[in-house]
Amino acid sequence: MSTEALTSSEYIKHHLQNLTYGKLPGEAHWHLAHSAQEAKVMGFWAINLDTLGVSLVLGVFFLFLFRLVAKRASKGVPDGLQNFVEWIVEFIDTSVRGSFSGKNPLVAPLALTIFVWILLMNLMDLLPVDWVPQIAHLAGLPFFKVVPSTDPNATFGMAIAVFFLVIYYSVKMKGVGGFVGELTLQPFGKLGLPANIFLEGVNLIAKPVSLALRLFGNMYAGEMIFILIALMFGGGLGIGLFGGALQWGWAVFHILIVTLQAFIFMTLTIVYLDMAHQEHH
Repeated sequence: MSTEALTSSEYIKHHLQNLTYGKLPGEAHWHLAHSAQEAKVMGFWAINLDTLGVSLVLGVFFLFLFRLVAKRASKGVPDGLQNFVEWIVEFIDTSVRGSFSGKNPLVAPLALTIFVWILLMNLMDLLPVDWVPQIAHLAGLPFFKVVPSTDPNATFGMAIAVFFLVIYYSVKMKGVGGFVGELTLQPFGKLGLPANIFLEGVNLIAKPVSLALRLFGNMYAGEMIFILIALMFGGGLGIGLFGGALQWGWAVFHILIVTLQAFIFMTLTIVYLDMAHQEHH
């Protein structure tokens, strides 16, 4: 979508709108939303097809790539791709050993999946902001956001999955009584029961909320900056060249951000699961 066809405000709103599929009130059939208002009216059960589609494609790509390297792995001098994958696996293994004190064969594969999958999602933010929307427009799609981690539905979905694992292992390792005891008896003992429930309840709920909002907020802000810089290309040659320099500089800095956000999400997941395996924390 070109900047000549839209005002600055419309351009920003267009690039921040998901490709939503749902049903309007009073209608029997599902269809694509052609405006932000339609997407809002479709309500909770509407699906963001771009978020779901890109996430699945990146997840399949991750599994295919790592499986390919595992099948072709050799004991001799590894090629570049095998060396890269081995470095990632070793990095994740070191992180898990440093943050997780229990014994659970699920944690390391989970950490690897979270880190690589979120990193791939975040890296989509480095694509030029107009490429994918223009291709989608030519294909007849009204909107298309290519960065799944800028959609709170995706970040909350991953965070809630981690939250359920934390609850599951808390109950499995400590028993129902031990888990309830942590919520009701810490930190003030039996006399502080209402305060204990409030403090521990807030602490428990804050885990998935902080995971989801941290990732979403940082990636959404980064995408917004890319879009704002892109507006400069419609301001003439001089401003356009300056915008190009800004875009390049922000992209270089953003590489650190997208990697750091994947690492933080992974590390907090490991820490939360480690806490779930501890008798007292």
